[in-house]
Amino acid sequence: MSTKDFVEKDYYKVLGVPKDATEAEIKKAYRKLAREFHPDANKGDASAEERFKEISEANDILGDAKKRKEYDEARALFGNGGFRPGPGGAGGSFNFDLGDLFGGQQPQGGPGGGFGGGLGDVFGGLFNRGTGPGPGTRTQPRRGQDIESEVTLSFTEAVDGATVPLRMSSQSPCKACSGTGDKNGTPRVCPTCVGTGQVSRGSGGGFSLTDPCADCKGRGLIAETPCDVCKGSGRARSSRTMQVRIPAGVFDGQRIRLRGKGAPGERGGPAGDLYVVVHVDGHPVFGRKDDNLTVTVPVTFAEAALGAEIKVPTLNGPAVTLKLPPGTPGGRTMRARGKGAVRKDGTRGDLLVTVEVTVPTELSDKAREALEMYRDATDPEDPRAALFESVKGA
Repeated sequence: MSTKDFVEKDYYKVLGVPKDATEAEIKKAYRKLAREFHPDANKGDASAEERFKEISEANDILGDAKKRKEYDEARALFGNGGFRPGPGGAGGSFNFDLGDLFGGQQPQGGPGGGFGGGLGDVFGGLFNRGTGPGPGTRTQPRRGQDIESEVTLSFTEAVDGATVPLRMSSQSPCKACSGTGDKNGTPRVCPTCVGTGQVSRGSGGGFSLTDPCADCKGRGLIAETPCDVCKGSGRARSSRTMQVRIPAGVFDGQRIRLRGKGAPGERGGPAGDLYVVVHVDGHPVFGRKDDNLTVTVPVTFAEAALGAEIKVPTLNGPAVTLKLPPGTPGGRTMRARGKGAVRKDGTRGDLLVTVEVTVPTELSDKAREALEMYRDATDPEDPRAALFESVKGA
């Protein structure tokens, strides 16, 4: 994806929220769409998988206040598909830093797509800030690739957090040639881009844009004698296992970003980031609704009619006792505070207890006689009378 295409992409439209949407509205929209288009729920559907990637990419930008601010300012700068210099003209300065969001190379086809040299490079060529390095200039540092991995947690691990081992494969500096790409360790500076890894091209109106150099593939170096292992790229496939802490309270389909845990950079460049997509298994007893846990508890007719104190299980904790008021109908939900999932601030949500009145399938003679006596005692009352009155009045 080119820089221009990236800035013109409307992440608000992807999530279906207005540009002034609150953080909570963005979070809610992302969760809804992520559940709908998650690959596990749409197996074999390539379009759903692509949509899920777009949704994750949009949430990664709009869900971060700093990134969202920089994204909005960048879109405002580009205007209606073209560049707009600031008040100082082509040589003007800007009061915001896009380096954190767009600077450095991103992985092709990885999280967020590839952004080429970043907006910082585009602005450098756009406003003609310098004429570029000379032939003897040192080549620029290169940021490491971002890596995406997946992990499956049990229901309890997702609620309480867990440390899990992740085995990852990525491109890292080739050990055989020390990342130079040259068998003898003596690559030469690319004559096309003069070691920058980028070339400028005119776009009309006196402006210029930068693209990765095609001759050196953005490295700034060309191997005279290509390395037998990496074929001159300076990068080789490597695998490693690391322990990753998954925070408490994560949701199924959530994408966690770990800064600097991706592939190592080149020539002193920073490491990329690690993105972990979390999958959560179900639980035979408990469910989840946002930061609250849910459970359905069966009660007898007598307990519901006469009232009772009932014990309710909790996740990884002692049972709690809830007081059931007399005349409790089936389907009523009660709340056990502080017995839910862990929130970001360290507090816990609640346990939502839904009452389900059970009906016995077999009755003893004594129980049947008692129920018949109860039926006779309440025979004049018709619980469905209001239904028929409503039908007549409709």
